[in-house]
Amino acid sequence: MNAIFERFPYRVPASKRVRVIVNTDAANEADDQFAIVQALLTPKLDIRGFVATHFGAQRTETSMEQSFDEIERILALMEMSGDYPVYRGSAGRLNDEAPIVNEGAQFIIDEAMRDDAEEPLFAIFLGAITDLAAAYKAKPEIAGRLTAVWIGGAYPDGGEEFNLGNDIAAADIVFGSDIPLWQVPRDVYKMPRVSLAELAVKVRPWGTIGEYLFRQLEQFNLLPTHSPRWPPGESWNMGDSPAVSLLIDDQNFDCELRHAPEIGADMGYVHSGARRQIRVYKSVDSRFILEDLYAKLQLFHELQGFHF
Repeated sequence: MNAIFERFPYRVPASKRVRVIVNTDAANEADDQFAIVQALLTPKLDIRGFVATHFGAQRTETSMEQSFDEIERILALMEMSGDYPVYRGSAGRLNDEAPIVNEGAQFIIDEAMRDDAEEPLFAIFLGAITDLAAAYKAKPEIAGRLTAVWIGGAYPDGGEEFNLGNDIAAADIVFGSDIPLWQVPRDVYKMPRVSLAELAVKVRPWGTIGEYLFRQLEQFNLLPTHSPRWPPGESWNMGDSPAVSLLIDDQNFDCELRHAPEIGADMGYVHSGARRQIRVYKSVDSRFILEDLYAKLQLFHELQGFHF
């Protein structure tokens, strides 16, 4: 457990804690960073390690390596370098004929197959779900030994969505597996909406990591390569943070069980009812997500001994 939690003003019962693997395309945009920090500052989560994954080849051929570097940067800024292992995941889409079990996928297998752990295992996927598909194809037995939470896809009919589009075949493998899956689709993960003014007031003041979270998003917002419609210019969707918040409180009253669809090459869904049921979220509590993040950033800053 992170030593900082010993100085938190509350305790989490040991029976409530869960093991967590964080799989992230951290260098893709600017919101993965917020989810990573929130996970690191959540006492309920026993983070076993991070896996860096790709975010497609549209902008760079080294997206996984850039994500790996970004995870390491965040840990360094929080003075947690060496506290958590960081693994390299998939550098690109799954090769259906000969899936490569990279070190990230192997880590998922090894953690899932442990017999000495009492805490349930969750793996959260904040980008393409390539590494889980590779792990499953190599070791199908992991299906009964972890729950996956994926930020991706769309409902009810599917369609274009960034995380799904970066590896459609991998998502279809996971949907066709027996892995317990919580899906947070596009219309839901876009709910936690913030303004840059809000982040300037509630994130930026809280030490080195608060300043970094705000500044990297503000700088990304100014990139000249953006389209006229996205991003909006003065706001952002914290689209990856729901995966963390649902491990704090699973909000099981705001989801439904649906048979996993088959996924076509156009990202459309075929609802045959032949596959097992998955949990699909209909909404998330944006207030809970954001206020929890703000409070933990402030606590972390104060407990580090920094003062204005």
